Amino acid sequence: MRTRTLLTAAAGIAVLAVIFMWSANMLNTQRISPEDTFSSPRLPAGNITVNTITAAAVPVTDTAEATGTVRPRTETRVEAQVTAKILRMAVTTGDVVKKGDVLVELDARELVSRRDQAGQALISSRAALGQARQSVAEARAAFDKTRNQYRRIKALFSERAVAQRELDQAEADYLQAEAALGSARGGLSGAESAVQQAQKRLEEAEIALGYATITALEDGEIVRREAEAGDLAFPGKPLLVVQAGGALRLEAQVREGLIGRVRPGVRLQVNISALGTDTLDGVVEEVVPSADPRTRTFLVKVGLPPAPGLYPGMYGTLLIPLDAQTAVLVPAAAVHRVGQLETVSILSDEGIPHTVHVKTGRHFGQQVEILSGLSGGETLVLPAGGAQTPPERTPQEAAAGDSHAAA
Repeated sequence: MRTRTLLTAAAGIAVLAVIFMWSANMLNTQRISPEDTFSSPRLPAGNITVNTITAAAVPVTDTAEATGTVRPRTETRVEAQVTAKILRMAVTTGDVVKKGDVLVELDARELVSRRDQAGQALISSRAALGQARQSVAEARAAFDKTRNQYRRIKALFSERAVAQRELDQAEADYLQAEAALGSARGGLSGAESAVQQAQKRLEEAEIALGYATITALEDGEIVRREAEAGDLAFPGKPLLVVQAGGALRLEAQVREGLIGRVRPGVRLQVNISALGTDTLDGVVEEVVPSADPRTRTFLVKVGLPPAPGLYPGMYGTLLIPLDAQTAVLVPAAAVHRVGQLETVSILSDEGIPHTVHVKTGRHFGQQVEILSGLSGGETLVLPAGGAQTPPERTPQEAAAGDSHAAA
């Protein structure tokens, strides 16, 4: 009796297992492969409108990417030209400046003193020059007088009208006056040279005094401040870094296999990830004619147009067009996605829709590339209204929906 009861229970369990497997479709051994197509019932005759479109095989231009960084076209390091203490930093980081605006003021007291000393030296040298000119004039007059006297005595001596002693004295006076004139002329030359040197020192002192006030050489923006009031400024020490206003470019590393497609003057698209999906029209300004031996890439500098939110240091991608290739494009709305599977519905000549598994690739606006499953020319059935298939839920959304359903 007990054995019969156990057999009855086992038979019941087996029946329940078969029913469960049948309901879960576990007894169906047919498998779906990517190449399989599935026919739906023929569309009924009547006034039923179905939106269709033809899968087009069209030439598309592929692009290669080269990443880089946005940098200012010109970035100026502001340095002092003289050694002096900083009195005032007139600007700070982020300030926009115009050409001629004051950036830094240095202590000019020592420079003013040098300028004044140079001015006094010039005055003294000019006075000495005047004295030298007077000395030359006097020496010239004395020379002319003794020369005439010597000539007269020499003529009288030839007529035996004067003694040898008088001739010798006249000749000695003449030679002495000639030497004095030469010395006076040398003094004049030295005085003129001294005036020129004093004038040059005064000009240098005035230029140095002008360096006490540092101004902007062009319109721009202060991107870095590297000194404060009270610091000692000297040549070679940067005080500020000024970026030329609005002039930015992308500096990208382009691999050597693509460098033939990038030449100065060529227009290329640039994508700045921080600005969204829109691209900027760039112009190649410079290609550094030397590859990096470690990365086998060339540095390419591409000028960028002004754009809101574009700043130095941002990450950018240079898009380099390649040769055109044929690709099958369909509307993105025609692709149905279920998990990892992607399918489209195509219409046969008999009007029967078939589901075909496809693999998608790149997006071109509202179009998507079909890598496999279609060859072009097929008639696709679009969803009603052309609406796109709802996006796949995230794991969090799925969990929330399941818990709500369970409640």
